[in-house]
Amino acid sequence: MTRSIVVGLDGTEQAESAAAWAADEAVLRGAAVRLVHVLVPSPDALVPFVAREPVESWAEDLLARTSAALRERRPGLSVTTELLPGDAVPGLVTAADDADLLVLGSRALGAVAGYFLGSVGMTVAGLVERPVVLVRAGDPPAPPDGPVSVGVDVRQPAEGLLGFAFEEAARRGSPLHVTYVQQLPPFAGLGPSMVPDVRPAVTPEIQRSLDDQLLPWRARYPGVPVTDRVVLGSAGPELVRTAAHASLVVIGRRIRRSPLSTHIGSVAHGVLHHSPAPVVLLPHE
Repeated sequence: MTRSIVVGLDGTEQAESAAAWAADEAVLRGAAVRLVHVLVPSPDALVPFVAREPVESWAEDLLARTSAALRERRPGLSVTTELLPGDAVPGLVTAADDADLLVLGSRALGAVAGYFLGSVGMTVAGLVERPVVLVRAGDPPAPPDGPVSVGVDVRQPAEGLLGFAFEEAARRGSPLHVTYVQQLPPFAGLGPSMVPDVRPAVTPEIQRSLDDQLLPWRARYPGVPVTDRVVLGSAGPELVRTAAHASLVVIGRRIRRSPLSTHIGSVAHGVLHHSPAPVVLLPHE
């Protein structure tokens, strides 16, 4: 099966940036790019005898212009386009089924508010069982030679997360920064006047667990420089800080198939909205 990266296009600057990122990533992977636009019916299109040609013509032109720009950016790149009918969320979820990655754009709201993925993008990112990449638009762009940053939890299996992160770092010739954030109970920092401060004892033990988790991956990827650290604090803000100089941020998302559950956890939600670098959301059981 041909490896492919699917990009959702909607005519925005953010989607254009996502397509450009996907083209560069496709070259690294030896993959093709598939540009898709979901032609969501407008209210007028639901009225009998109202022509849809202008909307379809705009969408077809969008796909053609974007594919031409990607071929110019990366000569020799295989780019295909597809216009899909129906609702945006199921259309994008289905389009991503056989892809290596689904790439979407998100827009900045400012330094305080962070970023906004949008209801469609957030819903899709929480449903797709393939890696989803969210790409920002605007300046400054993420440094292409920056490290790959990954957040892990030493209490959970992380083979898929670490495998993805190590492979991306190897493709890019970049160092890998691995971070585990331990959130201690509220009383932990009160000191001896209230309760014993457990932080000096906890950190070395967790660091040993993290080193053990990384040992086989260091052996498998000896050419990837790895920096690992244990941080005490809040996971979301700490992972956003690691993204400041990163070329890519990799985080996990537990797959939740219940329609009543939250599909994106609070940590992933915070990183998706505030990381200045592209973010890979990797689903896992």
